[in-house]
Amino acid sequence: MPVWNKEDLICTIGGGTGTSVVLQALKKIPFLNLNAIISVSDSGGSTGRLRDEFGFLPVGDLRQALAAMASNSKNEWIRQLLLYRFEKGEGLQGHNLGNLILTALQDMSGSTVSALDIASKIFQLRGSVIPVTTQDIQIIIKYIDGSVEVGEKALDEKKGGCKIVEIRTRPRVKLYKKAAEAIERASYIIIGPGDLYASIMSNLIIGGVSKVIKKSRAKIIFIMNLMTKYTQTYGMSAKDHLTIIENTIGKKVDYILINIENIPKSIEKLYLKDGDSPVIDDLGIDKRIIRAKLVKPVKIVNLKYDSVHRSYLRHDPIKLEEILRKIICREIRK
Repeated sequence: MPVWNKEDLICTIGGGTGTSVVLQALKKIPFLNLNAIISVSDSGGSTGRLRDEFGFLPVGDLRQALAAMASNSKNEWIRQLLLYRFEKGEGLQGHNLGNLILTALQDMSGSTVSALDIASKIFQLRGSVIPVTTQDIQIIIKYIDGSVEVGEKALDEKKGGCKIVEIRTRPRVKLYKKAAEAIERASYIIIGPGDLYASIMSNLIIGGVSKVIKKSRAKIIFIMNLMTKYTQTYGMSAKDHLTIIENTIGKKVDYILINIENIPKSIEKLYLKDGDSPVIDDLGIDKRIIRAKLVKPVKIVNLKYDSVHRSYLRHDPIKLEEILRKIICREIRK
C-alpha cells in the first residue's frame, strides 16, 4: 500500500478544458493540496464579450477550473450551473452563467482575486484557483512569414497552418505573487494538456514563471495533447511540443504522459476537416515517458451563437487519475 504524504502540494499550469480534466482527476485522490494556476489572456467568446464590456480579467478559464474543483460531488448541479450556457435571451445568448457569476463578483468586490476567494467559499473548492497574473494582458503572436496578430482569439481564427515563431504579452507583466508561492511550494507541477500557445505558453511566458519553475525541486509532469491544432501546432510532433516546453522552462520534465489509443475514425475525420490531426509520438525510448490509453470521446454541440470551436476529444479523467495516483504515490519510478 502506498504511503500518502499529506504535505504533497500539486500545482497545475494551464487553462481551459485541458486543465479542468486534470483537476477532475486529481480531485479523486485524497489528501492532496491542489493549486491551479490559470491563464488570463482569453479574448474570445462569452469571456471576450465580458472582458470588453467590464474591463476585468477574462474569467472563462478560471470558471472551468472552479467547476472542476467544486468539492461537493453529491451536488453535480453546482458544476452544471457554472458550465451552463444560455441558448436564448437578448444579451444573454451565448453567455456562460459561470462567467456572469464571476464577472458579478469582480464588479462587487473590485478585483479578480477577491472574486475568486468568494467563489472558492461559495462552491467549497478542493484547492485554490490562482490567476497567473493580476494584470490585464493581450497575447502578441508572431508567425514565420513575419506577420503579427494581437489577442488570444487570433490563435483560433488566424494564420491556419502558419508556424508560430514567437509569443509574448503586451504589456510585459509579472507572475502573481500567490502563483509564484504555489509553484515554489509544489511537490509536483503538472503542465498541460491544452492548446500549446493559448493555454500553456500563455502562462509560461509571463515574467518570472520559467525562473520559478527552473528553481523548483518539484517533479514536473507534462501531459501531451491528443491532437494538433491547425491554427497553432499544425504538423507538430510530440517532440516538437516537448522541445518548446523544455526550452521555455529551462529544464527537462520528469514525466511525459502520451496517448497510445487510436482515435475513433469518425471523430478523426471531424478534426481532419479543420486541419487537425493526432499528435505523432516520435519520442522514442525514454524512461520519462508513460504511454497509455487516455482518450475520452465527448458529445459536443457547436451552437451557432457560441463563437468558440469546441473539441470532440478529452483526456479521460479516470485514466489520468489512475496514472497520476501512481506517480504521486511513488509507485512509478524513474
